[in-house]
Amino acid sequence: MKKILLFTALILPLLAGCTEDPPDPVDEYTMEERARDGLYDLMKTVYLWYNYIPTVKVTDYPGPEEILDAITYKPRDRWSFVMSWEEYLAMREGTFVGHGIRMALDSENNVRVVSLYTGSDLWPGGVRRGWIVKAVNGTPVAPIFISGDDAAYTALMGPSTAGVTNSFTFERPDGTQVTYSSTKATFTINSVSSPKILDLASGKTGYFAFDTFIEPSEQELNNVFADFKSAGITDLIIDLRYNTGGFMSIAEQLSSLVMEAADTTKLCYTLKYNDLIGPTWDQNYNFVRTNSPLGLDRVVFITTRSSASASEVVINSLKPYVTVTLVGDTTHGKPAGMDGFGFPFPSQTNPNPDYEYVFFPITFEYLNSLGEGRFYDGMMPDIKAADDITRDFGDPEEASLAAAIAFLEGRKAETAVPFTRRRIYSEGDQLPKELFRDPQHLFLK
Repeated sequence: MKKILLFTALILPLLAGCTEDPPDPVDEYTMEERARDGLYDLMKTVYLWYNYIPTVKVTDYPGPEEILDAITYKPRDRWSFVMSWEEYLAMREGTFVGHGIRMALDSENNVRVVSLYTGSDLWPGGVRRGWIVKAVNGTPVAPIFISGDDAAYTALMGPSTAGVTNSFTFERPDGTQVTYSSTKATFTINSVSSPKILDLASGKTGYFAFDTFIEPSEQELNNVFADFKSAGITDLIIDLRYNTGGFMSIAEQLSSLVMEAADTTKLCYTLKYNDLIGPTWDQNYNFVRTNSPLGLDRVVFITTRSSASASEVVINSLKPYVTVTLVGDTTHGKPAGMDGFGFPFPSQTNPNPDYEYVFFPITFEYLNSLGEGRFYDGMMPDIKAADDITRDFGDPEEASLAAAIAFLEGRKAETAVPFTRRRIYSEGDQLPKELFRDPQHLFLK
C-alpha cells in the first residue's frame, strides 16, 4: 500500500496541466487491516502450532478476529483470542461491570446462586451461594434455564453496562422470599472467597475458594495464607471449581505458598515454545519467596471442567513435591498458554505506541519439574464428587468439600453417582479465561 501512495504522489505533477478530475483518493489503511496483517505476521513466528497455519488470502478477512479464526489450529487450539486494549486493562485489574452473580440449575430445576462477588450490591443483603433465584424483573427464570434460551437470558439481564437495574426475587435457605433491586456497577472483584479454618479429626485444615488469577489476587493470597500460617494448619483445601485462569505470576505465587521458604531453589515449571523461538524464549521458573509459606506435605484441590489454565499450572507444578489429590470433576485440559502482544507493535522509532489491541495466541506449553504436561484431555479427579450448588462455599456438608474432608480424615468418600455437569450462567466475558505469561515478550517491528 505504501508503494501505491508513493506512486500516486509522483504522477500528480504530470497531471497538473490536465482538466480532468483528479483520481479518487486511495482508501486509508484502517487500523483493523493493520491489526489483521500484524497478527498474521506474529502467528507465523510465535504461534505454538505455526507449522499448521493454512495458506489464506489475508485481504479476505476484515480484521484480526476474523483472520485469527481462519488460521488457528482447530484440533488443539480452543483459546487464542484478540481483545481491545481497554478490555485488557480492565481484565488485568479485576474490574468488573455487572451484578457480580453467577447462576445455574440444580438437580430439581431450581435456579441457584452459584457465586456472588463481595463488591455486588446484593452481598450486603445476605445473598449467598445456594439461594434460589425465583424471578428477575417478575419473570420466572427456571423455564429460561431449562430451555437453555441464551437470547432470553441476555434480554432479561440486559447489557453489561453500569446503571442497568434489575429486580431479583430470591428464596432464602429458610424458605422465605425476598426481592432486591440491584444496579449493575463497576467494581474490583474479590478472587478469594470463604476462607475458613476447619477443625478436622486429621488436624487444622485451611480452606478457601479461589476464583481467578489477577493482580489483586497477590495481596488476597498473602492475607489468607498469613492467617493459615498463624493458625498452624496442617492441611489445605483449595477450591478451584470455577477458576478459569489468569496470570502465570499469580500461579507461581500460589504454588510457592504451599511450599517451604527454602524451596525457591526448586523448579516450579518450564515454558516450552516452538522451534523457531524456543532456543531464545524457553525458560525455567523456580518457586518464589513468599511471606507465609506453609511447607505442607499434601494439598487437596476441588476441581471441575471450569478449572483451567493457571489453576492447572498450580496443580501440575506441585505434583512432584507434595501429595496432590483432586476432588470433583476432570479439569478443563489446557496445558498451554499465551503471551500478550500489544498492537501497534513497538518499534525502534516508537517504543511506546498507543495500543489499540492485544493479541493472545497460544505460544507455549508448560511442564513441571518431571517434564509432565500436555494433558489436553484434562486431569482426572482422584475422587469424583458433585458440585453441590445448594450449599455455600466452605460448608462442610457441600458434596465436594465433604468428599475432600472425608479423604483427609481417612474415611471413604462416596463417589457421586449419577454425575452431572452444570451449565453456569455468568455476566458477560469480563474475566480471565486463559493463561497469560507475565511479564510479556515484545514483538518488535
